[in-house]
Amino acid sequence: MKPMTLLLILGSLGLASAMRPKPGIDRTIFGTLPDGREAYLFTLRNAAGMEAKITNYGGFLVSLTAPDKSGKQANVTLGLSTLADYTKAPTSLGPIIGRFGNRIAGGKFTLDGTEYRLATNNNGNHIHGGKVGFSQKLWAATPADGPEPALTLRYTSPDGEEGYPGTLAVTVTYTLQKDNALRIDYQGTTDKLTVLNLTNHAYFNLSGQQRDVLTDVLMINADHFLPTTKAQIPTGELRPVAGTAFDFTKPRPIGAHINDTTDVQIQYGHGYDHCWVFTDKSPKLKLGATVYDPQSGRLMTMYTTEPAVQIYTANHLNGSQHGPEGVPYTRRFGICLETQHFPDSPNQPTFPTTTLRPGQTYRSTTVYQFSVK
Repeated sequence: MKPMTLLLILGSLGLASAMRPKPGIDRTIFGTLPDGREAYLFTLRNAAGMEAKITNYGGFLVSLTAPDKSGKQANVTLGLSTLADYTKAPTSLGPIIGRFGNRIAGGKFTLDGTEYRLATNNNGNHIHGGKVGFSQKLWAATPADGPEPALTLRYTSPDGEEGYPGTLAVTVTYTLQKDNALRIDYQGTTDKLTVLNLTNHAYFNLSGQQRDVLTDVLMINADHFLPTTKAQIPTGELRPVAGTAFDFTKPRPIGAHINDTTDVQIQYGHGYDHCWVFTDKSPKLKLGATVYDPQSGRLMTMYTTEPAVQIYTANHLNGSQHGPEGVPYTRRFGICLETQHFPDSPNQPTFPTTTLRPGQTYRSTTVYQFSVK
């Protein structure tokens, strides 16, 4: 081989190596809260070029990139530009939800004969932890550098906060894996009998903010869902999805039946805002759902240890909020896959328990993996 040829090969190899993103985690100041405390924005990168931005204010997933079938990276979640955007009005665009994800009927429940009353912040019911839930807390943050960068967030919720019993210590760890997956691990302990149901409220848009999600193809590995009252409280029934607008056991477009006003459940949710019960009842990490955007080729595969997932199709977004790319977030511009236990479980004895006792450790894991096809 001629020396010049060898130099060209070595040079191209060096250039390719230099162009590969270096995996790791960076921290920048995201803004200052009204009480003077600083919030940070952590940027996690893997060697494949995927990037996740997370703030320790509320644990918001501010952005998450994934490649399309041409290899082009784009943001596939809905987020806001500044800390002020997140604090000036409560928003559910990607935060940690707690203490209890979803709804509790009448804002009350009873444990061991004691009734606990919570905020009624959703049509006379309690939702997503109350008026000041985990999404509005500043979490302690511990970054971990490396080929699979991780961010661990910690928050201790005092006894009686938002009406919940027990001092609750919570950790949530985001890990950006080598295989283009974002893993979220939740853990919690309490010093008093309480209830706990944590989740993340990310809105996904696999087109990279180019269009709404109605043409995305959804599969949910669930043969039952939970029908609700008009106030969106589960009736207690586990209804088979077969033959209904809720049957996604085989992949089909999200928009296929989303406007089926002959279905009272579609009317109640203004589209999809319901809990699907997985066919696989085991607590292992299992396939829960997939979302596929045929135009970009992006495929998101969700795995979870939870027994159910709340699917929400952004039925109430109205364009008043804009993302960092300047795109207005309009109706059905995203889809949430909120892995969780069933809504209103503390009041429904036939549902899997959400009770957490002293000495027990709450654990939950969800993985959102990205690929193309």
